[in-house]
Amino acid sequence: MTIDAIRYRRLGYVGLNVSDLDASVNFYETLVGLKMDQRPQSDMAFLRCSDRHHDVVLYKSDTPGVKRVGWQMESEAALDAIEAHLTSIGIACHPVAASESSELGIGRAFRMTEPTTGATFEFYHEMEAAPDAFQPTHTKIARLGHIVLSSADRSATESFLMDEMNFRVSDRIHGMVTFMRCFPNPFHHSLGVGSAGKPGLNHVNFMVTEMGDIGKANNRMKKADVPIVYGIGKHPPSESVFLYFLDPDGMTIEYSYGMEEFPETDPRMPREMPASLESIDYWEGVPDPRMGKVGVLEPLGERAES
Repeated sequence: MTIDAIRYRRLGYVGLNVSDLDASVNFYETLVGLKMDQRPQSDMAFLRCSDRHHDVVLYKSDTPGVKRVGWQMESEAALDAIEAHLTSIGIACHPVAASESSELGIGRAFRMTEPTTGATFEFYHEMEAAPDAFQPTHTKIARLGHIVLSSADRSATESFLMDEMNFRVSDRIHGMVTFMRCFPNPFHHSLGVGSAGKPGLNHVNFMVTEMGDIGKANNRMKKADVPIVYGIGKHPPSESVFLYFLDPDGMTIEYSYGMEEFPETDPRMPREMPASLESIDYWEGVPDPRMGKVGVLEPLGERAES
C-alpha cells in the first residue's frame, strides 16, 4: 500500500489546553463566535463553527497550549491506510478508548506522536452531527481553517508530513514557514510549520465568509481590550486578509478571509518566497512580539491516552 491511499477530508478539530475554562469559553463564544451546545459538566468544553459535533475542545490545564490536532480522513479505507503505514515505519498508533470516542462524537480513532515536534495527532473518519445547524452570530465563520505549529527542525517536519502522511506543500517563505495542505483538501494550507527554537503553537485560524467580518472583529476586539497582534493585513502566499489576536491565555487566534484553492490533479508548483515581511503581508505590517509565543504541545502520555 502506498501513501497515495492516505487521503484527508479536513483538519477535523483542535484540542486546546486553557488555564481558566470559564474565561476561555466566554472568549470563544462571545468574541470569536463559536457555539457551545451544552455547558461544561467537567473540565472540558465542546465548541463548534460547523454542523458537526465540535471544531474545538477546551481542556482545563495548568499549561496552555495544544492538547492534540484531529484529522478527519476521507474514508474508513483512508483511516486504515494511514494507521497501517505509520505502524510499518515504527510509529506507535494508540487506539482511542470507546468511551472517549463516544464523548468526542467520533467512531474508531487512534493517536500518534508526530516525531519531529512531539505534537499529538489524532485520526478518525466519522464525527456525529450537531443537534442543529450552526447559526453565526456576529461573525460568519465558514470553518476551522488551519493550525500553525512551530518546529525546531522545520525541514524534518516538512519531510515527515510529505513522505509519511501524504501532505503537500503549497508555498514556503524561505527559512521561516512552510504552508501545507492535507491532500486532497483543496485549501492552501490546513497546517503550517514555522521555524522556532522549540516546538509550540503559533496560531489557530478560523476562516470567515465576508471581508466585513475582519473589519468588525478589529473593532470588537479593541472594544473588549483583546490584544491585536497583527493586522489587518493580507498574506501573499494564500491571498488571505487576516487579523490576529490573543485569547485569555495569550494564545494567538486568527480570522482570515479568502484563500487559494488547489485542484487535486495538476496543481501549480510550490513557490519559494524570500524571507521578508513583504512575503508575509502585502501591506507591510509588523507583527507584535507577543504573536505566536504561547502554546505548549502536550505529549501523548498516559494522561492523554486515558
